[in-house]
Amino acid sequence: MDLKGKSALITGASRGIGAAAARRFATAGAEVMLLARSKNEIGALADDIRAEGGSAVARSCDVADYDDVAAAVAAAEAEFGAVDILINNAGVIEPIAMMDVVDPAAWGKLIDINLKGVFHGMRAAMPVMRRQGGGTILTVSSGAAHNALEGWSAYCASKAGAAMLTASADKEGRPHGIRAMGLSPGTVATEMQREIKSSGVNPVSQLDWSAHIPPEWPAEALLWMCGPDADGFVGQEISLRDESIRRRVGLIA
Repeated sequence: MDLKGKSALITGASRGIGAAAARRFATAGAEVMLLARSKNEIGALADDIRAEGGSAVARSCDVADYDDVAAAVAAAEAEFGAVDILINNAGVIEPIAMMDVVDPAAWGKLIDINLKGVFHGMRAAMPVMRRQGGGTILTVSSGAAHNALEGWSAYCASKAGAAMLTASADKEGRPHGIRAMGLSPGTVATEMQREIKSSGVNPVSQLDWSAHIPPEWPAEALLWMCGPDADGFVGQEISLRDESIRRRVGLIA
């Protein structure tokens, strides 16, 4: 898929799905802006992408801070001339704890990142996309948006809320050419899964590492979602557990 002349902002781009997406979108020709709190990590990744012939800039950004996100979107518009794609990927799993003992401050901090961070990205990008006649907003979701798991009350609630934000963005943005979709990738071999494994809480922590897909798979799916073959899924959440989706993306024969 050719994304030459297109720009993409990716939150949580320092590792895992975000880093894999940054590399994949750059190889597809997009100008990418990497957003994360860890400036050194995204700076090194941007250097790698440029060394491989891609176009990438890194910007420190805390998605829990709306002003930070709005400034990043404005910088991308100034840098690239447009904001064509926003990937809301930043997210955390901690605190993993039962509701009767979980630290309320930690619970609220997760909501600030996983839920409010998604809203902040949409709020900052949608006016720009509306002015330019359209754009694509992709949010990394989870099966936890639809199925409660013990110890994950904050994570499940945040992902369920983010799914509703995607539906709301579709209702409000589709008339203006904005394509909003969610991607539920299943379990992915990232640092988050190591945190889950070490917690020993709920069935997900008991999965063998071989059960997890590589982060390059959801990165490929996100790229596919930017193209016309995914138009029939606008406003919906796509599950990468679905073999028919994996086939359409080109991950399996």
